[in-house]
Amino acid sequence: MTIDELRFAVTVIAALGCGLMAGAFFAFSAFVMDALGRLPPAQGIAAMQSINLKVVKSPFPFLAVLFGTAAACVLLAVTSLSSRDRPGSVYILIGSLLYLVGTVVVTIVANVPLNEALARVDPASADGARLWARYLSRWTAWNHVRTVAALSGAALLTLALTR
Repeated sequence: MTIDELRFAVTVIAALGCGLMAGAFFAFSAFVMDALGRLPPAQGIAAMQSINLKVVKSPFPFLAVLFGTAAACVLLAVTSLSSRDRPGSVYILIGSLLYLVGTVVVTIVANVPLNEALARVDPASADGARLWARYLSRWTAWNHVRTVAALSGAALLTLALTR
């Protein structure tokens, strides 16, 4: 396999990973969080705690796709810097950085701390209900950022494949 063929394959994998993550995030932003928010707080909290636990305890497929795509994007970003004159390199760099910053970094610095705080509360407590009201709006807002970043990354990486 040549370097060009490898770069093409990694770009396809990264574009698909970005698209897959965008779809997962979109589903949460579009209807899952709204549905959980319609439940009584104790039930919504318990459901989200269960979802978060599943993600952490079963790293495949969610975490594998999230971080596998990140690894592909790191590789693509680095190689695009050394081949700036190649067609599509700017799209690859920007698409990769959008995913890495807007999806992975946002996950680590925004969504995960919110999930950790939610994991520590008793769903039936008054503290849990107060946290849940803030959690729903903050977590969903940051999830919108992840959705747009992943989808934009997918679009730019796909565009790079046409160059």
